[in-house]
Amino acid sequence: MWKLRPQLRVAPTKVVRFSTVAARARPLPSVATGTKNSLPLRQGLNPQLKFPCLDKMEQKTEKLANAASQQAESCSSEVSSLEGGPEPSYSFVQSGFEVYKSQKPIFFDNGGFLPDFEIAYETWGELSPEKDNLVMIHTGLSASSHAKSQPKNTKLGWWEDFIGSGKYIDTDKYFVVCTNVLGGCYGSTGPSSRDPANNDYYGTRFPIITVNDMVRAQRELVRDVFGVSKIHASVGASMGGMQSLAYAWEFPDEVEKVVSISGCARSHPYSIALRHTQRQVLMSDPNWNRGFYYDKIPPHVGMKLAREIATVTYRSGPEWESRFGRNRADESKPVAFCPDFLVETYLDHAGEKFCLEYDANSLLYVLKAMDMFDLGVGNRSKAARQRMEAAKSNSFANETESNVPKEKYQERIDKATISPEEALEDLREGMRKISHKDVLIVGVESDILFPVWQQREIAEVLRATSHQKDNIKYFELGTDISNYGHDTFLLSLDHIGPPVKEFLA
Repeated sequence: MWKLRPQLRVAPTKVVRFSTVAARARPLPSVATGTKNSLPLRQGLNPQLKFPCLDKMEQKTEKLANAASQQAESCSSEVSSLEGGPEPSYSFVQSGFEVYKSQKPIFFDNGGFLPDFEIAYETWGELSPEKDNLVMIHTGLSASSHAKSQPKNTKLGWWEDFIGSGKYIDTDKYFVVCTNVLGGCYGSTGPSSRDPANNDYYGTRFPIITVNDMVRAQRELVRDVFGVSKIHASVGASMGGMQSLAYAWEFPDEVEKVVSISGCARSHPYSIALRHTQRQVLMSDPNWNRGFYYDKIPPHVGMKLAREIATVTYRSGPEWESRFGRNRADESKPVAFCPDFLVETYLDHAGEKFCLEYDANSLLYVLKAMDMFDLGVGNRSKAARQRMEAAKSNSFANETESNVPKEKYQERIDKATISPEEALEDLREGMRKISHKDVLIVGVESDILFPVWQQREIAEVLRATSHQKDNIKYFELGTDISNYGHDTFLLSLDHIGPPVKEFLA
């Protein structure tokens, strides 16, 4: 039982009266105009600071509000281009990819299902007559299926120089496939898709998904569209590294080789905490509206701030030290709370660029999927049971009680339900399922988002249960080679590429 605290007793104080003579010595302060959306401010000794960054966000909100209003009034596709301001780019009909439409329901690890779903994908190279050269490329958090340019979309892809004729993933040898993950917003079914039950947006009625759910959807594409029973390799970096392992875990007899770059076998508290902060700032944006902002003002402020937090984790301190130092953007201007140092302007630009390029709900769902990733035997056994129950009930799991603890948080002595040794053994048992596969793990010492010890952990748990020992390859880039941090897989291709190319061959 909670006990109410007694009201604090406040000692009586003496009333201090100001001298009217002293008051007359200074003129009464005049009333300044103040800033937009603020009450009038009394003029002080110093001028008020200017906040151009806030003015810019307010202007964007106003433009988005006007555009949404025009669209609501006309309901025409012409006005959906939002002449009055920017519109989320994911809301436009994308081009250059194919769409696989599954008519079969898919049931999820945490309960719930979709009666059908779509997966956007792109391909490069040609499938061999034996259908044994397919390489599946798994994307990171917010990437689309456009890993490389192709005739239907000549825009440079996010792994443009990694894939191609004679490149590290050689399209003269391999048939390369890349998808937009289930739950995304670049052509695949996600929260911004329409719910067939009411033809309204799914929003936060979309079921919670996991990385393993994503790869099960990809497997349907591989088998139904290409007729491939066994892929040559499952390859990915970051969240893609999670997917590459998950694909092999779900279908060990249907994968020849596995490549995981800057990934992990289970999410750890540090990375979960980082993603938690991103979700909190996004959900705190009033325009998020608990996930139902479509056809309204999108939560661009929350998205911008979430991206800035994420961007801090994508590079390393030494790289920023050499790139930005302590330099300010403009030494001639006064110090300000808005982006002032060069590194601040970089974060501001990254957030601004991203805030309307990706669906806010997709960001929440995919971040959560990364949090829940764990190939330990306990987690995967529980997921299988829940998926089976979802298939039996054929309905969404309705939570009747909040999962927020009722008790006030207190520091506990038993900080974890199981010891680190027990958790590691659980992971070993879970990974035993794929320890016989040919696996390449690539780690980056300067990575702070997926610290290098997480990649070492993958190699260690696989080797602990492998009977072959030499089938598990580990390659690590030290800080003497790359200081790009987590973005090394995008920026240090000449260091990441050679071991991948050799392994695939």
